[in-house]
Amino acid sequence: MTKSALLVVAAAALTAAFTIAFAQGKKKPLSPPAETSVTIDGKTLSIQYSAPSMRGRKIFGDGGVVSHDPTYPVWRAGANAATSFHTDADLNIGGLAVPKGDYTLFVLVNTDPWQLIISKQTREWGLAYKQDMDLGRVRMTMAKPPSPIETYKMTLSGAGGKSGKLQLEWENVIASVPITVK
Repeated sequence: MTKSALLVVAAAALTAAFTIAFAQGKKKPLSPPAETSVTIDGKTLSIQYSAPSMRGRKIFGDGGVVSHDPTYPVWRAGANAATSFHTDADLNIGGLAVPKGDYTLFVLVNTDPWQLIISKQTREWGLAYKQDMDLGRVRMTMAKPPSPIETYKMTLSGAGGKSGKLQLEWENVIASVPITVK
């Protein structure tokens, strides 16, 4: 084989190796970033979170990924970084007055029904919950889906006029709370 032919083969091998390495580095994360938003009465509400999947695991309850352990019952409402919530309007969320601004959402899962926690602290890691930063807590309406939900999903939706809803869905749980723009 000539020297130039060897260079061509070597270059092709290197290109293939770099292509494989690059493709492997671009794998989809296990809990990819996700967002939901809605406009109600001309005002925008938005949530940014990470969406984990079941991947054969038990999610809620004893032995689950999201434990009902009373020593740490607060869930970050997603994975990775804390779940952030922004509202351009003053709101009523399940009876709690929420001024326009930025917040972090957590969920108290060892109660029946669950409680949505709206925290005044922002930009923290998902496990950095501080109860003294709570704006407040509201009871959620609980339901069961007809079949297990593989990938966690949060949805903000409008219900007409000044009304809307925040809904969380994963595994065998659907939890929701009403929202009203003031």
